[in-house]
This record gives sequence, C-alpha cells and structure tokens, in this order.
Amino acid sequence: YLARKFFSLWAEMTFGQVLPSKARCFYDQKILQKAFGEWKEQWTVCRERKLSLRAENHYRRLLLNLVFKAWRANVCQQQGKRNKYYVAESHAKKQTMLRTWRCWLLYVGVQRTKHGMHSVALAFRERSCLRISWAVWRRQHYQKCSGHKMNILALQHWAQSLQFRAWLQWRELYLYTLNEKQKETRAVTHHQHWELRRCMAAWLGYLNLHRVKKRQNELAQEFHRSRTLRSCFCEWQLSWGCRRRMHAHQRDLEKQAARIALWRVFAHWKHYVVLCAEEAQQCELAEKHYRGHLLVLQKFWNRWKSRL
Repeated sequence: YLARKFFSLWAEMTFGQVLPSKARCFYDQKILQKAFGEWKEQWTVCRERKLSLRAENHYRRLLLNLVFKAWRANVCQQQGKRNKYYVAESHAKKQTMLRTWRCWLLYVGVQRTKHGMHSVALAFRERSCLRISWAVWRRQHYQKCSGHKMNILALQHWAQSLQFRAWLQWRELYLYTLNEKQKETRAVTHHQHWELRRCMAAWLGYLNLHRVKKRQNELAQEFHRSRTLRSCFCEWQLSWGCRRRMHAHQRDLEKQAARIALWRVFAHWKHYVVLCAEEAQQCELAEKHYRGHLLVLQKFWNRWKSRL
C-alpha cells in the first residue's frame, strides 16, 4: 500500500494529473473516432452514389414512359385522324352516290315522261291530221325538253362543282388544323422535355453543391477537431513541462532550503561551539582570576596572620 501510494505520488509529480495510461486511452479514442469518421464518409459517398444511380434510372424510366405515352398518343391521334378521314371519304362517296342515284332517278323519270309524251304525241299525230301543228308542237316540245335538260345538267354541274370546292376547302382546313395540332403537341412535348432536363440539371447541380458543402463542413469540423486536439495536447504538454519544471524548481528549492537549514544549523552549532569555547575560556579565566584572587587573599591572610 505504501509503495502504491508513493508510486502514485511519483506519477503525479512526474506526469501531472493526466497519467500516460489515460493519455494513451484518450489517443486511442481519438484515433477510433477519426477512423469511424472516415468510414462514415465512405459509407455516405457510397450511399450518395447509389442514390444518384437510382435517380438516373428513374429519370431514364420516366423519359421512356413519357416517350411511350407521347408515341401512343400520337398513334391514337393518327389512327383517329385516319378514321375521321376514312369516315369523311366514305361520307363523300355516299353523298356522290346519292347525288348520282337522284340524278339517275330524275333522268329515268324524265325519260319515262318523254316516252309517255312521245307515245301521246305519236297517238296524237296518228289521230290528228294537222301535221304542221304537230311538227311545230314537237319542235317546241323538243326545244323545251332540251332547254330543261340542259338547265338541269347545268344546275347539277354547278352544285357538284360547289360541293367539290367546299370539300377541297374543308380538306385544306382539316389538314391545316391537323398540322397545327401536331406542331402544338410537338412544342408541348419539347417544352416538357426541356423543362425536365433543366430541372434535372438544376437538381444535379444542387446535389453536387450540397455534397461539396457537406465535404467542406466535414473537413472544417475535422480540421477544428484536430486543431483543438493539437492545441489541447500542446497546452497539456506545456502545462506538464511547466509542472515538471515547477516540481524540479521546488525540489531544487527544497534542496537549497535543506542546504540553507543545514548551513544555518552548522552556523548555529559553530557559533554555539565558539560561545562554549569562549565561555569555557572565560570560566577558566574567571577560575584563574578567582584562584589568583584566592592566592592573594591567602597571601594577605598569611601576612596578616603573621603580623598579627
């Protein structure tokens, strides 16, 4: 127990309050923290790389999905346009056939009427004897029929030309609107793709900036920790050196005080010896003086006795 006590006192006087074992433990903890920080940084970088790969895959899938949707919408639109064009063409053919059927029915009716009138005229010619009147009437009737027929044909041709012009104008307008719609859809898809690319580029720039800032903050924190640790270690080393110097100075002072105390004791002892020698000498002188005085007194006593 005394050996352990004096060893602890010697360790405190030598190394200060922080023992080498505690300093070694603190150094191992800091090394472990630094290694854990490096491992955490590598793990964060791997995780960010995985997230970036997932984002790129998601962006590719989104682009493919958008392209597929646009293609499907375009195909559906083209198919709808083809169906409408086929319906319009069939409707035009039906209308043309209906007009032709009506004209043919009118022509058949006119021919029947003409045949009836011709038969009536023949019967009337056979019945009547006025051939001149019949000839004039037949000529007038033929002229009227020819004029009526020509008028009907002119009206039909005019109606067909108007319908054909209207159909051509409708077709041009339909093709123009179709082209405009295609341009609008292409412009919208191009704008969406451009906005998506711009957003993706902005997000990647923000991610890189955030990664750089995070790396800078981590480097600054690590530099601050290392600097703090270095400053603490320097302060501890300076304080340990100061304490060591103070303890050495204190030991020197104690040795000097012991030497001074010993010198003082020796001086006191020397002074005491001198005083004792002087006192012995004074005592001896006093004794000699006393003896001399006694001898004088004895001499004078003897003289007095002899005279007496």
